[in-house]
Amino acid sequence: MQTQTIVLIITAFIIALMIAFFQYVYKAKNRKKNILFFAFLRFLSVFALLVLLINPTFKQKKYDTQKPTLVIAIDNSSSIKHLDQDQSIISFIEEIKEKDALTDRFNVVYYSFSSELNDSLDYSFDQKQTNISKVLDDLSQIYKNTIAPIILVTDGNQTYGKDYQYSSIGYQQNIFPIISGDTTAVLDTKIQQLNVNRYAYLKNKFPVEIILNYSGDENVNTRLVLQSGNSTVYSQPISFSSKENSKVINFTLPASTPGVVKYTARLEPLTNEKNTINNTKTFAVEIIDQKTNVLLVSDIVHPDLGAIKKSIESNERRNITITAPIETKNINLDDYQLVILYQPNSRFREVYEKLKTLRKNYFTITGSNTDWFFLNTIQNRYTQEITRQTEYYVPRFNTNYGAFLLDNTGFEEYPPLIGTFGEISFNTNYDPLLYRTISNIETDAPLLGTIEDDGIREAVLFGSGLWRWRAQNYLDAKNFKDFDDFFGKLIQYLASNKRKSRLNTISESFYYGNAGIKINAEYFTKNYEFDRRATLRITIKNKDTEATQTIPMILKNNTYEVDLSSISAGNYEYTVTVAGENISRSGSFSVLEYNVEQQYLNADVTKLRQLATNTNGKSYYLNQIDFLVEDLAKDQRYQAIQKSKENVVSLIDWKYLLAIVILLLAVEWFARKYNGLI
Repeated sequence: MQTQTIVLIITAFIIALMIAFFQYVYKAKNRKKNILFFAFLRFLSVFALLVLLINPTFKQKKYDTQKPTLVIAIDNSSSIKHLDQDQSIISFIEEIKEKDALTDRFNVVYYSFSSELNDSLDYSFDQKQTNISKVLDDLSQIYKNTIAPIILVTDGNQTYGKDYQYSSIGYQQNIFPIISGDTTAVLDTKIQQLNVNRYAYLKNKFPVEIILNYSGDENVNTRLVLQSGNSTVYSQPISFSSKENSKVINFTLPASTPGVVKYTARLEPLTNEKNTINNTKTFAVEIIDQKTNVLLVSDIVHPDLGAIKKSIESNERRNITITAPIETKNINLDDYQLVILYQPNSRFREVYEKLKTLRKNYFTITGSNTDWFFLNTIQNRYTQEITRQTEYYVPRFNTNYGAFLLDNTGFEEYPPLIGTFGEISFNTNYDPLLYRTISNIETDAPLLGTIEDDGIREAVLFGSGLWRWRAQNYLDAKNFKDFDDFFGKLIQYLASNKRKSRLNTISESFYYGNAGIKINAEYFTKNYEFDRRATLRITIKNKDTEATQTIPMILKNNTYEVDLSSISAGNYEYTVTVAGENISRSGSFSVLEYNVEQQYLNADVTKLRQLATNTNGKSYYLNQIDFLVEDLAKDQRYQAIQKSKENVVSLIDWKYLLAIVILLLAVEWFARKYNGLI
């Protein structure tokens, strides 16, 4: 308490004493025996009121003991049940809960995990993917500022993600793996991996690579058989030994039938083989009967040409030819689904005339070398003010763009494009995909827009320097995927002759059972603006069982989406409808049988032990629970921490003092009334 406050309290004491003395002693006409009692009551009430006005503060310390956190994470993937460890793990957890030595020393927190971390226990053991590395990263973020050793109950088998054996080096928390699963080596042959492209072209051949593994000491013989329906399309004898326990088989298959073709690769099991599930893998290839041919016409050499070529040909279904305007005389434009006109000038006149005659879709890219006098006269959809000056334009994504489905891949962080300075005027309806930002000033002028007029589609980009965007994408993500997907969707839209629809669906022809199965839909108003208020539902029908189910679609960014990852393998039809509208779209897809979690025979003891070593922990088996509890209870690294918290408390917050003042005044009033002083 400060000296000033103490002086004020002493002053308040004197003032209260003087007031009581003045009222009941100095001014009293009749000094009765109980006059001192009245003076004492008045002194207390006045003093209490003055102290409340002074409002002194006091320091109050509170002590709190915090126990370290013990995280128990349970593997909920289907490999646990496949290895017959599900009941053993449930018993292990129930026994852990009864160990007072742990609950007395730790604050025990339970999680379950598979591909994601779940903050509650789940004993379903039906998840199809496991990512231990991501789970450890998530726990590291949750407990990055605390002491939280981790008991990891798992078989150590990870289906995707970074290898936790190495990514755990330098991990902050100590990890104690509980190894669940048989560790005895058994005789087994399996298809370790199968590599094949999703797409192939009709009348071509596509490559298939199959990696086979064998565990055992004997020399064995088997056969690899590949079937499509009831027909065997490939067969080869396979021999394994203890030294030669791996084979890589490469061959090609003919793409003779358009559409989705399913194949089954089967490695004939040995006589005493325990697990035969991992001897079979199903895959599919979509046979496409045509390519998208793109013609790029340019009169100059520019880095954009290489970037456009790489981006377009990143998809095997597309092919691009680059030529000069003068060479188009000998080219049949009917052989191409799309023509890209790069920085056109007067030499492009014949190209424009052919495009108009053939009613071809085209993509115009302008820049500092564009002849706008020519371009303003050769077409009448838009005009550019002639200034003979250049400007740098930073892109800004239009979230309401509705011609086709597109996500913002961070356009605002891309380098600026260089274009001609001046106002752009459109003489027809257009849909802006990207706006211009000039010197941090956001404008409504388009940088990239699409036009659909009289059945002809055109896109126009008012700036050059696309190669910088593709390079920036690589710097940000170490790949070109986002840019190539963006450019690919634009090319796909322009190369298609389909008219714009208010309801569109997006799905793959087939999915693997271990991958996410998502179907997207986009719905537009009559003005072709994306409608966020609609209610979309999808009806799924299994062609094999005739079972149907209807599921609402969820709005995510500028698309409606449904996750069907839980459906079983089979052939499906779907129909998307809009509530209150007579609009629907249908499609079909197949789900191929594959469960990577059932490919394992044993727990991965080596990796789990290395994980414990990397994090200064220790590995145990499910039947060593007593050793685990004893070691954790005696480990001096985990001590309870006592923390003190000092609070500054004001006297005015103490409500009882006000109640005492009221009580004193009430007692004084009743006493005076009783003695006839009022």
